[in-house]
Amino acid sequence: MHFKGNIQHTLDLLLLQEDTDGDKKITVEDKGPRSFEIDLFEDNNAFAKAYHIQGTYHLSNFLQELALEMSQGKNEAEIPLWKIEELPTDRINRMIRDYFWDDLTRTIDKKGLSKILTDTKAGDSVQRMYVPVTDEQGVAYYSSLKKDFPNLEVVILPREITPEYVKSINSKPGILSLGLENQQGIPFVVPGGRFNEMYGWDSYFEGVGLLLDNRVDLAKAMIDNFCYQITHYGKILNANRSYYLTRTQPPFLTSFIRETFEKDTALGKEWLSSVLGIAMKEYKTVWMTAPRLTDNGLNRYYAQGIGVPPETEEGHFDDYLASFAKAYNCTIQELVTKYQDGDIHLPELDNYFTHDRSLRESGHDTSWRLDNVCADLNTVDVNSLLYKYEADFAYLTATYFEDSLHGHNSMYWKQKASKRKSLMDALLWSEEARQFFDYNMLTEKQTHFESASNYLPLWAGMCSEEQALAMSETLMVELKEKGGVAGTSRNMAAQIPEDAVQRQWDYPNGWAPHQMMIWQGLKNYGFKEEVEELAYRWLWMITKNAVDYNGVIPEKYDVVSATHKVFAEYGNVGTEFDYITTSGFGWMNASYQFGLSLLNVELRKQLDILRDPEILFIKKQ
Repeated sequence: MHFKGNIQHTLDLLLLQEDTDGDKKITVEDKGPRSFEIDLFEDNNAFAKAYHIQGTYHLSNFLQELALEMSQGKNEAEIPLWKIEELPTDRINRMIRDYFWDDLTRTIDKKGLSKILTDTKAGDSVQRMYVPVTDEQGVAYYSSLKKDFPNLEVVILPREITPEYVKSINSKPGILSLGLENQQGIPFVVPGGRFNEMYGWDSYFEGVGLLLDNRVDLAKAMIDNFCYQITHYGKILNANRSYYLTRTQPPFLTSFIRETFEKDTALGKEWLSSVLGIAMKEYKTVWMTAPRLTDNGLNRYYAQGIGVPPETEEGHFDDYLASFAKAYNCTIQELVTKYQDGDIHLPELDNYFTHDRSLRESGHDTSWRLDNVCADLNTVDVNSLLYKYEADFAYLTATYFEDSLHGHNSMYWKQKASKRKSLMDALLWSEEARQFFDYNMLTEKQTHFESASNYLPLWAGMCSEEQALAMSETLMVELKEKGGVAGTSRNMAAQIPEDAVQRQWDYPNGWAPHQMMIWQGLKNYGFKEEVEELAYRWLWMITKNAVDYNGVIPEKYDVVSATHKVFAEYGNVGTEFDYITTSGFGWMNASYQFGLSLLNVELRKQLDILRDPEILFIKKQ
């Protein structure tokens, strides 16, 4: 059976009755009767019966389906009853698979540029496209588009891109070109609906979700775009915006390549050899050279740049700059102007912004774990990721290339990984705290900052069995909260002054990449019950918020209160929409698909009835 009726008339009646706060959504905060009568018809369109849609969740499903029908230009809707009554996990899974990925897909070509060039990050009326001088095809193609985009300015980047050059174009922001194939932009998935650029580590996690949903085409395309970036910009960029030219992001390329190829080996060994060669170039030239390679043999994040990072929200640095402004007897804005213009020289401020850019390179922007110290740290996360590179190179070389690829055999890479593990065990592992910690090169001490990133060695597969057992137990005590794993621990939050700014990557917030890597890490070592519990908690929080708030799946969640109502830094992308979200948020979508794949049948049933995890897992408390 199905509903059949005029979309606009039905929509108006539904919202008038149920959307009492006027936000064009139906949520638990509305005060309507939570019951709406519709007519149902048989498949032959014969009238069947009147039917009352009951409850916030089913009413919001109906609203969303009306919106989807309307978006297709229809005046009349035919909506099957099963879509109105769809189980929550089935609905979220279907929306991600059938709508969200496509809605988050972009291309930098004639078709896609209208949206990309005119977004809120353009900065001024000029539509600016930066193209590498080494990309002759791109230079010719984008220059040819000037007739279609009268305000388009195509800027050819110099062969050598220095921090001085990047600073000089900060007042002229623009998008950076990506790969072309047959005069069309190679597609990529953006983090959220308001984004139009391809981000570094977001893309890998989105790729995990894409592969689960059999979108090998998009996963491969994003790898190809990463390879374009390494070839033409020298690194995988934080994102393809002009002000990110001196900054990379956490290294996930080998994992992305390996998982995509093993999902579909028909991609071929020629492609695999090519992209691995480029990944090896990134490993050697970006990570295994100074300043990201340090004297002790381990790595750090180290983003270059001059002055204040231009992409930060207004006032972000005011707390730190206030004392400098006071010393110079001027306003903060006057201080910033003088500093940016080079009228005053402040080495301490230079150092602070090096740490800040490096923190952003880490992807954890921002966290008190890394604030004003990031460039001094051999972090657990970056060294775990690079161990995974070395292990992946060894495995793929031995498995698919008869143990010889681009001048190296598997033993070469295994020795690199072994050396890194030994150094991490010596400098980063704490037997007493039963976890790895970031290592401060200046103090020559571990930071003892409890963070989800401390558990990435599990994901990389570099732990001994004894370490893995110890970490699994410590994790469940220090970081497990009602809605999953917190970014940092309650203990760390207690040590931060009460009047300190709330950092979005810290307690009480939790983030999709941490969940996904910790689940996989625990799975690597056979901790099945812990995997299922943590995945259930995270998915329960997402599902409950989606059920109660019109299908919302945004960027951020407070895992302690298990809510999406998080207001720390930059807002919460994905909460502002009318009628329906058709994009969710990239790595949140992926975490949902991955989490579902880890739950047993009974836990999925419990999830559909929203059984509280504190009740479900009470025996483990």
